[in-house]
Amino acid sequence: MQTDILVIGGGASGLMAARSAAAQARADGSPLQVTLLEKMPRPARKLMISGKGRCNFTNAKAWNDFSTHIEEGSRFVKNAFYGFDSAAAIAFFEREGMKTVVERGDRAFPASHHASDVVDTLVRSCLSEGVKIVTDCTVAEVSLDAKGRFLARCADGSEYRAQKLILATGGLSYPGTGSTGDGYRFAAAFGHTLTPTFPSLTALVPEGYKDGGGKALKGHIPRETPLSALGGKLCGVQLKNIGARLFIGGNCVEEHFGDVDFTDGGLEGPLGFAMSRKCVKALLNGNKACVELDLKSGVPADEFAARVTGLWKAQGGRLRAVLGALLPRELVPAFIAAHGNSVKGPGTLAAALRGWRFPIAGFVGYERAVVTAGGVPTAEVSPKTMESRLQKGLFLCGELLDIDCTTGGYNIQTAFSTGALAGRSAASSPAL
Repeated sequence: MQTDILVIGGGASGLMAARSAAAQARADGSPLQVTLLEKMPRPARKLMISGKGRCNFTNAKAWNDFSTHIEEGSRFVKNAFYGFDSAAAIAFFEREGMKTVVERGDRAFPASHHASDVVDTLVRSCLSEGVKIVTDCTVAEVSLDAKGRFLARCADGSEYRAQKLILATGGLSYPGTGSTGDGYRFAAAFGHTLTPTFPSLTALVPEGYKDGGGKALKGHIPRETPLSALGGKLCGVQLKNIGARLFIGGNCVEEHFGDVDFTDGGLEGPLGFAMSRKCVKALLNGNKACVELDLKSGVPADEFAARVTGLWKAQGGRLRAVLGALLPRELVPAFIAAHGNSVKGPGTLAAALRGWRFPIAGFVGYERAVVTAGGVPTAEVSPKTMESRLQKGLFLCGELLDIDCTTGGYNIQTAFSTGALAGRSAASSPAL
């Protein structure tokens, strides 16, 4: 099957790349056939489950603030962002008929809070531009044919040839959505290398949170590993407006303020995810990591100490009664289980509440990680076009690249920005 531009991968970056390529070609007065191959039955399965099904599809911050949330690849992304920034993304969806809302933290959602609206809008826009979307199509290998065209051989025996190829296959996170790392192999076929990958924006598992069956659990700890007695007491607790510090090798490397969720995976929520990248990397490098939670970070230390002392006296030193006045009811059993034997008075209680330490044993892997850190090095790709520096006519975008961001809509916007630039560039560049 012949096509002008072939896109492999129907996620956020792939759909935006295909749509942008077709729109650019139409605007240039030379329409091109753009074909998108997606291995899953429907495109954008990962978008469908993002944001717990609500899909925080971008963050409305301008570049100076937005860029501080890019953990790796900020300089590389800048040109793509200015070509299709968060304001452009919101305007695109509004223009395509999807109402949007911007909530706390500048996070943008479909007004319906249904991720399916984001996916349906992208697919509809692609189809309106003439993009051919082929689902249930697993690409087995890519190469160049005898005429120098890109050749994609599929598992069902079909073949696609194209003048331009856009790789938008994603990383390794949530493999159930189709992200199984195929793109790394495809890129390697054209000489690209790989920056080691690891899961980011994932649950951190404290020591003793999971049941090791008598064994010490370390490193990658599958989410389905049963909870321990302490984990069972903590699971389901949500803490808002608290402080968190990440210690690596005994040194504090990050401090945050916000919300934490204790889940069946471990420490999650905005603060858990914010600390996960450095924490996972440290654990993989053999370093020790510890998260310290300050449950009363908004209260001056002396004021809080005086309050605890007053409550201690009023309650006659009854720990559960004192904690009932200081903590959410559902957190009290877990706190007592963790600190009951060490609290000797109001001083030690205040210190424990301001510095509840959770040594980290491991992390949930790609099976439930939001994003993959690492990937194809950005040095091998032009930031002005997203074209490979190693193979003319090959373009790469999205999570396949060594780019990752914090949580809050930044990763999806980066996928949109790099995908849009890859599509425009592929449509505008000379034929091979």
